[in-house]
Amino acid sequence: MQDRRFNFSSLRGDVLAGLTSSFALVPECIAFALVAHLNPLMGLYGAFFICTITALFGGRPGMISGAAGSMAVVIVALVVQHGPQYLFATVVLGGVLMMLFGALRLGKLIRMVPHPVMLGFVNGLAIIIAMAQLEHFRQATPQGTAWLHGQALWLMCGLVALTIAIVYGLPRLTKAVPPALAAIVGIGVLSELLHLPTRTLGDMAHIAGGLPQFSVPGVPFDLDTLRIVFPYAALMSMVGLLETLLTFNLTDEITESRGQPNRECIALGAANIVSGLFGAMGGCAMIGQTVINLSSGGRTRVSGVTSGVMILLFILFLSPLIERIPLAALVGVMFVVAQQTFSWGSLRALKKVPRSDALVIVAVTAITVFTDLATAVLCGIVISALSFAWQHANEIHRETTDGADGETTHAPRGTLFFASTTHFHALFEPHNDPADVTLDCRHLHFADHSAIAALETLHERYAKLGKRLRLTNLSTRNRRLLQRADASVVMDTTSAA
Repeated sequence: MQDRRFNFSSLRGDVLAGLTSSFALVPECIAFALVAHLNPLMGLYGAFFICTITALFGGRPGMISGAAGSMAVVIVALVVQHGPQYLFATVVLGGVLMMLFGALRLGKLIRMVPHPVMLGFVNGLAIIIAMAQLEHFRQATPQGTAWLHGQALWLMCGLVALTIAIVYGLPRLTKAVPPALAAIVGIGVLSELLHLPTRTLGDMAHIAGGLPQFSVPGVPFDLDTLRIVFPYAALMSMVGLLETLLTFNLTDEITESRGQPNRECIALGAANIVSGLFGAMGGCAMIGQTVINLSSGGRTRVSGVTSGVMILLFILFLSPLIERIPLAALVGVMFVVAQQTFSWGSLRALKKVPRSDALVIVAVTAITVFTDLATAVLCGIVISALSFAWQHANEIHRETTDGADGETTHAPRGTLFFASTTHFHALFEPHNDPADVTLDCRHLHFADHSAIAALETLHERYAKLGKRLRLTNLSTRNRRLLQRADASVVMDTTSAA
């Protein structure tokens, strides 16, 4: 895919979009690192490597990747039981699996994900993004954590509301600056000038640090280590690829362009390998930050590279300024992202689409929120596949004509596969047919081995009654399937036109 042609205006827009998404990356990566019981810097270093490398070499310019929460949840048990070094080995091995997935050109399998699953995916992640912001309305207490109350709560809600108002209102006045960036900077300046006692990014963690150091994971390189890390690496790579490819599809829809999914998988794998070798978390595409980048005007690789490089600059030089950004501003921006990510049209469509599709949308949304993305997508695909199979199983039917010579011709129409074989057999009554019966297969498609077995069974039913069943007008594919299986049916030498 060719990147958009550069000019000063587009370059400026991409740089500002990348800067905006970098602000949104910081609290998310810190939070995900804390969830995984890791140093927050590990999440930020992971965001730098993954965001920069995928932006430079990936197949979908405009998409933002980083240390994602869906992958952080996967490796919590590993970190608790075996420590960070085993995590780094897992991230490296997971990256290898991702690269292998892309090298085998399996990225196109994302086309098998039905649209209702996509709707459930974006709706579920939108709800997760919104729910994650509620944690910022809590504060530490000697007994643990408690909800904000009194002046602190009103101040937080007021700044969040002001942020949302700026994001929605600024585009009506000017589009020179991304509204999310203007809101974050504006709320930050307002808080400093008025000395507002609001919580800042520095209250989550201190992000000052040095350059990441290369280090081979400190684990024994033996089969015992492989037994420990491989299950986590496989699950991490599956979750990361799923979220990346689904976000990839969403980005294609928003930008009305097509990316290269296999290239994106290879780049993501390479980014995770590098991240693991530098002692950082693994990651994948992040739908919230991608939506921020796209809505801010980011379309080329420049926006992604800017976002990744800014994360490193925050760590090395700008931490005193970044730590003073009010959390309320970032929370407000993420609430807007959740609203923009949620497919509101899917709610209206629930009454218009088939019940099976409506069930998929609701199920995938709920499972994404309450369990994890991989389980949700798998359940959605299974429900869609079963619905498709059931529908096509009932669509098979036949037409019958009687010839002048007493021969009967049955012409079944539809797809013969595992779910339709019972209905297929019910179409025929061998004891009522004459001695010679022709099965015109011009409009019958053989989908699997169950179809061949069904034809052999039907042939045996006629043979037991001393009657002859002959197949005609077989397509080249159907004939090849029968010949390869050495099916005991009588085939005419003529083929369908």
